[in-house]
Amino acid sequence: QVQLVESGGGLVQAGGSLRLSCAASGSILIMNDMGWYRQAPGKQRELVAAITSGGSTKFADSVKGRFTISRDNAKNTVYLQMNSLKPEDTAVYYCNAKGLGSRLLPFDYWGQGTQVTVSS
Repeated sequence: QVQLVESGGGLVQAGGSLRLSCAASGSILIMNDMGWYRQAPGKQRELVAAITSGGSTKFADSVKGRFTISRDNAKNTVYLQMNSLKPEDTAVYYCNAKGLGSRLLPFDYWGQGTQVTVSS
């Protein structure tokens, strides 16, 4: 079992910044990709940003140049720095982690979600 604990969401005015954190713990032998997704009301969950264990990143077009993703491999923690936030960034943000657990079985877990609300 792997647990993901997210923190850092909240209410911010347009143009402001927030930093999300997601710490993974449990039966983790190898942590591969970690990422952030978001889901706004009435919309499908979408990828925001992802980072490989080697540090390669990818971003949704809508957040390029405003968001950065990073990770601390020693702590199995991933961060999402969100700058120049817009009202359309309002959503529940979910952390995702993929890797290998005990007996080298693959895992793909989600965090509980953290609300980000950007007021205009």
